[in-house]
Amino acid sequence: MALAVRLTANITAGHLLIHLIGGATLVLINISPPTATITFIILLLLTILEFAVALIQAYVFTLLVSLYLHDNT
Repeated sequence: MALAVRLTANITAGHLLIHLIGGATLVLINISPPTATITFIILLLLTILEFAVALIQAYVFTLLVSLYLHDNT
């Protein structure tokens, strides 16, 4: 249960941040295109970071589940 809560919290935080920056980028396109470009680059870098975090989270989740199951048998 603790692993599922940890994984859900990490995924939700990353997706929320991407959603907020994406919304800011869309608003800034009409107001200031150079600022929107910088915000979009930040959004791309954050997406790459979130992909790496997802891989690490999957590895840690699998490792901890296997350790917990090994200890219970």
